[in-house]
Order: sequence, then C-alpha cells, then structure tokens
Amino acid sequence: MVNVTVMTIDDPERALALSYAPAAARAGLGALFALDAALGQVLRTTREPMVGQMRLAWWREALSRLDTAPPPGEPVLQALAADVLPHGVKGATLALMIDGWEPLLGVIDDAAIAAHARWRGGALFEQAAILLRADSGDPITAAGQGWALADLAAHLSDPDRATAARHAAMPFLTDAAAYRWSRNGRALGALVHIARLDLAGPAGPVRVARLAWHRLTGR
Repeated sequence: MVNVTVMTIDDPERALALSYAPAAARAGLGALFALDAALGQVLRTTREPMVGQMRLAWWREALSRLDTAPPPGEPVLQALAADVLPHGVKGATLALMIDGWEPLLGVIDDAAIAAHARWRGGALFEQAAILLRADSGDPITAAGQGWALADLAAHLSDPDRATAARHAAMPFLTDAAAYRWSRNGRALGALVHIARLDLAGPAGPVRVARLAWHRLTGR
C-alpha cells in the first residue's frame, strides 16, 4: 500500500500564494497545481503499486497528447489546454512530472525522494516559471525541489522517511529564500516561504505577515 497522503489544492495559504501571480497567468497556474493534485490523488487512492502505475501511465499519455490533439473530457486536461499550453508550455514536458510521483509507488528510499524533488517540484516550478514569465534569475528549480520535499515530509506516514525528506528540503529552501524574487515569480517565492514556515511551524499571524512582506519586496 502506498504510504503517502497528499495535500489538497484548496489549502488557503497556497491559494493566497497563487493569487500573487500576474492576473493573466492565475488560471494557468491554478491548472498546473490542479495537475499536481490530480497526480498526487493517484497515490492517495491507490493500494496496489501496479494499479497506480497504470493510472499514472494514462496521465502520461494524456498529457503528451495535448501537444497534438484536443483534450478529452477531463477537467484538468481541459484547463491545461486552455490556460497553460498557449503560454509555451508543452504537454510532453508536463508529463515529466509523473517521474516524480511514480517512485513513491514502491519503496520510498533516498533515490525515490530525490526523484520526487526533481521531477515533481523542479519540473512543476520550471513550467510555472514559463507561464508566469518569471525572471531568469529567480531560483526556480531549487524552489520547486525544496517545496516538493517539504510537502512530501508533511504527508509521509513513515517518520524516518519524513525526516529524511525534511532534511533534504532545507538546503533548497534556504537557497531559494535568499533571493529577491522578480515580481512575476513571487507566487512561487511565496510557496518557498510557506514550505519553510511549515518546517518551522510558527503561528498563523506570523505566517500571514511573512507572506505579505514577500509580496511587497520579493524577499
């Protein structure tokens, strides 16, 4: 049985961070994180790894087909086709995110955690940066990897593996938080700060103030 749960997309702090995106990109950014949630839902609702692999294979094929055919009647795929692909993002590139989820169907070792960071978080944030037209100086890949690892740490049922993911997240998040993020990239920078706060665990008002400061300054 897969031993990871998944945060839902209706998390209020995540919704606040995504609202920092330029207005023209908000629908697309929401669609990208809806895709992330849909892939995570495969793991949350799968008891047999082979069944999970088949379900992820469906998503891989469906995402790749977006580059050459209209989307099927699946809401996430339709949103990606309408609000993400017109900004220069490729369906085949989005399909690489599956390489970050598939290793979690087996034994969650250090290699699986590293793959999750690179192909879930790194790929997701890299495509989001294209959509947002974020500055090339924004630490996109490190941010995505740290964010994915922190989120994974919060939802692993094995405390030792959760600790490993948490320790792996910190260098990425520390690096990404040290930059002044571009205005277009601040939605992703806000997710970095949320991830760091999740690991530290301060009270609610401190979290809201920290995010507001980032929105104003990029720090």
